[in-house]
Amino acid sequence: MRDYLAEYRKWLESPHIDEATKTELKAIEGNDEEIKERFLLELEFGTAGLRGKIGAGTNRMNIYTVARATQGLADYINSCGEEYAQKGVVIAYDVRRMSKEFARITAQVLAGNGVQVYLFDDIRPTPVLSFAVRYLKTASGIVITASHNPPEYNGYKVYWEYGSQIMDDIAKPIEENIKKIEDFGTIKKMDFDEAISKGLIKLVGKEIDEAYFENVLSLSLCDDIDKNISIVYTPLHGTGGKFVRYVFDKRGFTNYIIVPEQEIPNGEFPTVEYPNPEDLKAFNLALDYAKKHNADIILATDPDADRNAVMVKHNGEYVPLNGNQTGALLIEYLLSQRKKKGILPKNGVVIKSIVTGDLGKLIAKQYGVETFETLTGFKNICGLENELEGKYSFQFGYEESIGYVTGDFVRDKDGVMMSMLISEMAAYYKKQGKTLIDVLESLYKNFGYYLEDNFSLIYEGLKGMEKIRRIMEVFRKKFPKVIGTLDVIEYIDYKERKIYNQNGIEIGEVEAHIPASNVLRFFLSDGSWYAIRPSGTEPKLKVYIYTVDKVKDEAKRKLTIIKDTIMKIVSEA
Repeated sequence: MRDYLAEYRKWLESPHIDEATKTELKAIEGNDEEIKERFLLELEFGTAGLRGKIGAGTNRMNIYTVARATQGLADYINSCGEEYAQKGVVIAYDVRRMSKEFARITAQVLAGNGVQVYLFDDIRPTPVLSFAVRYLKTASGIVITASHNPPEYNGYKVYWEYGSQIMDDIAKPIEENIKKIEDFGTIKKMDFDEAISKGLIKLVGKEIDEAYFENVLSLSLCDDIDKNISIVYTPLHGTGGKFVRYVFDKRGFTNYIIVPEQEIPNGEFPTVEYPNPEDLKAFNLALDYAKKHNADIILATDPDADRNAVMVKHNGEYVPLNGNQTGALLIEYLLSQRKKKGILPKNGVVIKSIVTGDLGKLIAKQYGVETFETLTGFKNICGLENELEGKYSFQFGYEESIGYVTGDFVRDKDGVMMSMLISEMAAYYKKQGKTLIDVLESLYKNFGYYLEDNFSLIYEGLKGMEKIRRIMEVFRKKFPKVIGTLDVIEYIDYKERKIYNQNGIEIGEVEAHIPASNVLRFFLSDGSWYAIRPSGTEPKLKVYIYTVDKVKDEAKRKLTIIKDTIMKIVSEA
């Protein structure tokens, strides 16, 4: 076990640690549990970069852990050749505590290593950073954000030259570089003003915003819409407000309200318990405004404006759409409109995660568009988009956790782009006298009722980790072969990258583009399926259940039977 007390003393005695940080550390002197929490581990760098609580210590987000990670990245960039250092890195940041300071120290360390820096002049949505990497043709990009985490968290995400997040082949050497840095005194850093005067740090903003808006607006597919559609939108105190307002105005939507209490950027997120638009409680204020103004739809983006949640007024009630439903509706709208305009290519492709439902895939097939699956996370979805470029024409990417993207200029999920397209879609159907729920119902009648029950089981601490490991092992070795009246006909073990029949005999392999991952997926004889996986970032086991039937109540009944079967196994593991 690492000597966390020695690490703690090292920070207190280091000439490279500032006095304010030392004061924070002196305040926990004698508190063994708190010191252990902050110093036993190092904040781990992976494909998602860094994420953690803000504070002093090796297991916290602070200017020292951020500077160390940046030195590791700078060393990697310089190892790729001088042209990569010249192409440089673009840096964006969100509304959170310390985001601006972390962005600034990141810029100083890169400049200190001779790497050209483009630093945004103010807060920006994450998708704008992805766009900027491609627009400026930089080697890399960094966004300081912890997305929808509580306010005490921050994070550091790294992108590569395609505009998508880094994959293992790049994350691993960066992590190795970081681990070699044992003394903060070895980190190269240039004074901010000196780097500005030398041209190593250039402030950017307006030009990139304008190019981004132009690209987003070019995605619009139909003007035969009801532009008077009533929209309530909330950015949940994040970066989306100004950007969504701009695209709404340019697109000609006039009857919209941005929730005033939540339009002002604020990293404390004072009006919500948790700034996650997947949590229906985050809609409380927006719902009040929607009822007052008789809104047709309510939209919410998370603090870094890369995901969208939607509520639709239907028969006098506001009905939430989940990520699978919104994704299916968008596939139907985008592909039908592109077909109508004669711009739907023969080699079109949709990309979804393996735990996203199948309705979108069936809709895409109806338009002659193939669907590829990959692991969860937009680093994988857009990573596959990069791989398929030239062979396929990318039409849409999505996952059940309310992330969506279309077009080729952003290689991450984009809540600004989708706020425009979801509103356009709702306005198109409104002109025909339909709500999005009506359209969804017609899709169900066509393809069957695709229902879901996705949930997480929380198991904290070392005992929790062991429980999750046991559950995965039980499902690997003793999964139920029959659930209700349905047979399990095959299953996929993504850790082994193999497909097995009901009797555990190998019948195939997972597609080459899907890396190994600790996920199990079981397919039933009627087209229903379920999957389980440990969360990569939290002490949770994630469960995904999908059923299908021509009769809605029957699909619901299957959900209950499958869930009860899973929970019985989980309780006994």
